Amino acid sequence: MNKFICIHGHFYQPPRENPWLEAVEMQDSAWPYHDWSERITYECYAPNARARLLDGEGRIQRIVSNYSRMSFNFGPTVLSWMKEKMPDIHGAIVDADKKSRERFSGHGSAVAQVYNHMILPLANARDKQTQVSWGIRDFESRFGRKPEGMWLAETAADNESLEALAVQGIKFTILSPFQASRVRPLQDNAEWQDVNGARVDPSMPYQVKLPSGRSIAVFFYDAPIAQAIAFEKLLKNGEHLVGRMTGAFSEGRDHDQLINIATDGESYGHHFQYGDMALAFALSSIEQNPDIKLTVYGEFLETHPPTHEVEIHQGSAWSCSHGVGRWKENCGCNSGRAGWNQEWRGPLRNALDWLRDQLAPLFETEGKKFFKDPWAARDEYIAVILDRSPENLTKFFAQNSGRELNEQEQITALRLLEMQRHAMLMYTSCGWFFDEISGLETVQVIQYAARAIQLASVLSKNDLEGGFLKILEQAKSNIPENENGRVVYEKFVKPALMTREKVAAHYAISSLFEAYPDETRIYSYLVKQEDRRIFTAGNARLAIGRVKVTFRVTNASDVLTYGVLYMGEHNLNCGVRYAGDLPDYEKAAEEMKAAFERADFPELIRAMDRHFGQTNYSLKNLFRDEQFKVLNQILATTREEIHNTYRLLTDRHAQLTRFLNDLHMPPLNALAPATEFVINAELRKQFDNGHVDAERVKSLLAEAKTAKAVLESDVLAFAIKKHFDRLSDQLVKSPEDLDVLQRLNTSAGLLPQLPFSINLWKIQNTYDQLQAKVFPEVKNRNDDKSKVWADKFLTLGGQLGFHVQRD
Repeated sequence: MNKFICIHGHFYQPPRENPWLEAVEMQDSAWPYHDWSERITYECYAPNARARLLDGEGRIQRIVSNYSRMSFNFGPTVLSWMKEKMPDIHGAIVDADKKSRERFSGHGSAVAQVYNHMILPLANARDKQTQVSWGIRDFESRFGRKPEGMWLAETAADNESLEALAVQGIKFTILSPFQASRVRPLQDNAEWQDVNGARVDPSMPYQVKLPSGRSIAVFFYDAPIAQAIAFEKLLKNGEHLVGRMTGAFSEGRDHDQLINIATDGESYGHHFQYGDMALAFALSSIEQNPDIKLTVYGEFLETHPPTHEVEIHQGSAWSCSHGVGRWKENCGCNSGRAGWNQEWRGPLRNALDWLRDQLAPLFETEGKKFFKDPWAARDEYIAVILDRSPENLTKFFAQNSGRELNEQEQITALRLLEMQRHAMLMYTSCGWFFDEISGLETVQVIQYAARAIQLASVLSKNDLEGGFLKILEQAKSNIPENENGRVVYEKFVKPALMTREKVAAHYAISSLFEAYPDETRIYSYLVKQEDRRIFTAGNARLAIGRVKVTFRVTNASDVLTYGVLYMGEHNLNCGVRYAGDLPDYEKAAEEMKAAFERADFPELIRAMDRHFGQTNYSLKNLFRDEQFKVLNQILATTREEIHNTYRLLTDRHAQLTRFLNDLHMPPLNALAPATEFVINAELRKQFDNGHVDAERVKSLLAEAKTAKAVLESDVLAFAIKKHFDRLSDQLVKSPEDLDVLQRLNTSAGLLPQLPFSINLWKIQNTYDQLQAKVFPEVKNRNDDKSKVWADKFLTLGGQLGFHVQRD
């Protein structure tokens, strides 16, 4: 009897892009990170790409990839975000799959996933097919091979969903043992054995025979171990994880055994800090055990085809004990908010199903004007989503259109396809998972629905929004002021609806605070400046312009004119309208210019109203990231003024404060806010530039300790992390630069003084790479400069937590 172990991680974040901007905007709840995708990448996805193995003294001995030795799947939407925002991590994940094929007999560790985490048993047949097709195509584009297995969202399965996998060549999927109903040997007339209640043997694969005559293999993971990882803190100790897995082998089994677990991949670093290190230790320990072989599902399936057949519970999942109720009704599964109910889930799904079924005939009827087969074109549209270059778009239309389409026909055809893309994104499972309809994830799926409705309104005169909201209104919020789904839509979704007019307003306002080239990209829009005039008088500025705004996804464009008046601080007024004739624009520009030069601001506002109407834009209408950036510029002077005032106060009373402290007298509480503000601000400044004054930092930390000042740990830790990241980039560019190395040593020398931990992931990775490639070369030169560099390099390694050996 041979023993095998496979650890699977399901790495997934829901798509968080603004449906109109095609980008993830700043999310306050993820602070100090920009958004949740960035935060979880830093806490989980990245650490598992380069995980630390420690020696007996807790120092870094090796840095390894967990992905190359485990089974894993990533959500295609989070990988799309990662490829653009953090390409080095995306590349490390892809590279890990390549390396895993060398380790696992040609079988890769990566597993595909249905595209946007739709609950397939609740989807119609068309959506099932497209979700699987898009998931496969996305996988192939990243990993350069066909996937053997596919992860089903929430492991939600029924025979029709498994059929959708099998028909497209997927060999296996992974399910919870609670989804198994009965099993029997693969032989004629064998008796079925009831395995309800997770009594299925998870140490071998099973075959599911499907109604079409096809079949697919299923692996059931070991539930007790997976439960211990997810909820019982098993990852606090890597040795305990190894013990649980190796202890799961049974002498009572007479076949080769596969102990396999599947958990939320975010357990390894996000849910449990250092979970990635526990996983790295476990994988390394198992790999070194001569009696056990580390494997992945594809490799094990090739050498151990199913010997038993299984029937699963239809419409079942791993995170709902009521089938798939969590995504369609108030089944009782929730996040535990007392007094709340999830009755809203049913109306939300009903509203989306109604909308989907209204959009389908519109897509089919209008799509036949442009495509040989509209639904086949939708399946192929993933090629455009992955590469929106003009050349690829031309290729897509050549393959899917029965004739050559003109520019306007292509725009309409792309609008139809985008309408369908958002009609699938609106079914992302996280929309139902949590407790409240006004929650972040649920608002996100309703935004996708709103985008689909907006696109449909351009193509049809039907009032889909009214019908949608009539059903959505039945979804009652647990928060009194949010009332129901209609109110949630009006409060949180409708204000986010984007038009090219709003984009022009954003451009006009932000152009007063940063210089744009003649042609610039603002998220998914291309803005081309046709004319721009700017006038200044003291603190006041007036900008008048004419721009062409193109939505890069559909290539639809409009020319708009704008006028924006800035009168200092946050006082700003902007007007925008779709462009008329050039003489009208010239006349309006002259009127506004004349009024501005006379400093007749009331007349200028009236002129703007005459030209642009009563619709005014302000700083409130900037997109979230730019709003934050502009307000920071405006507030910089205010912050500096506050800092100087507080610094004056703290300096003036410093001796008295020390005297009271020496006498163990109560401090001046009224001075505490000023002291904390100054200390935190000055510590941030130290790490915002490339040169840290170590003595000044130590002095500030001592002052904080004496004054019992509360340090802004999260903000400071993030600022210091960024400081090390910048120095890391400089070291990569100039690895033998002694100045950079000295600055790193100075900063690293402060780490023991800090009362909070710092994420040193990037600089540690850089050090590890230089230690392998650059250090041996420099060390062998044996000249004075090289000796100094080598000494400083080894000192830095010790300060960064590495096991360093000096000759």
